[in-house]
Amino acid sequence: MRQRSLTALALAAVLATTTGCTVERHWGGNTNTGGSGKAKVGLVTKTDTNPYFVALRESAKATAQANGADFSALAGQFDGDNDGQVRAIENLVQQGANTILITPSSSTGVLKAIKDARDAGILVIALDTATEPPDAVDATFATDNFAAGQQQGAYVKASLKGTPPKLLMVDGTAGSSVDTQRHGGFLKGIGLTDGSPEIKGHTAANGDQSLAQQGMENLLQRTTDINAVYSMNEPMGRGANAALKARGLTNQIVMGSIDGGCEGVQNVKDGLYAATVMQFPKKMAEQGVLAAVEYAKTGKKPTGFVNTGSAVITDKPLPGVESHDTAWGLQNCWGGAK
Repeated sequence: MRQRSLTALALAAVLATTTGCTVERHWGGNTNTGGSGKAKVGLVTKTDTNPYFVALRESAKATAQANGADFSALAGQFDGDNDGQVRAIENLVQQGANTILITPSSSTGVLKAIKDARDAGILVIALDTATEPPDAVDATFATDNFAAGQQQGAYVKASLKGTPPKLLMVDGTAGSSVDTQRHGGFLKGIGLTDGSPEIKGHTAANGDQSLAQQGMENLLQRTTDINAVYSMNEPMGRGANAALKARGLTNQIVMGSIDGGCEGVQNVKDGLYAATVMQFPKKMAEQGVLAAVEYAKTGKKPTGFVNTGSAVITDKPLPGVESHDTAWGLQNCWGGAK
């Protein structure tokens, strides 16, 4: 018994070293198929420090504990650490997980590790970010990012009250599925296409606040005749706002964003941007763990894409756009004190 305990401790130490992971709990054994009765849930996030993934992990852990499931959480060392996520999946398979929940850093880079896990009888669910192709996993629980972008675009369009948009766009990481979906959804919501002359410029800021500020400053050197700004997420919204504020332009533009973090909702309350579209990482995690519990009991697997919803948060409601105020937003946000 003592030897087994020492072996488990040694394995945990190796995992922490090789994956840069957060380890919530480990277990032994190799019963990693459905119908065994006991849910053994492994979560692999992009990082273990981003507030969004912290909220997702904490929700998954709480739901697992409430439903008698074992739980272990691993993560890459940084956003984009595909190799770290592959090692995390392999480690969870060896530990005897019967469900793996993953927020893939790369929609394609973890496919072989996922296939190996599924071939071993493990249920694999993507959270937040879909794989490419989507059926590489059993199911995906995530925000419909196209719909979230469309909600932001519809709000900005309604705010302009019939005035033609003069738009600057602050995008995320070029080529990523989330960026592509939010960008396309926003354009549909505001009634434009990528070739529309109403788009006066765009910059890619990779989700980073400082890069967004720098990119917006560069765009404003070309033109300040704008009335609308798209930001792919809230950190980039803050960066864009800083550049606009330095030019004295905040009163002439309407800007929206997407995320729903507590800081972002507070940004809306403080007037940094007019609205944000909240997503619900806690719901993704909760539903993923409950699916794992069901799989362990009955062998039944979820399938396809499950939209965990999104909601416009603003203190300036507009006809035709369903929304909640920031008081509601602060009660339902993630990633900080409420």
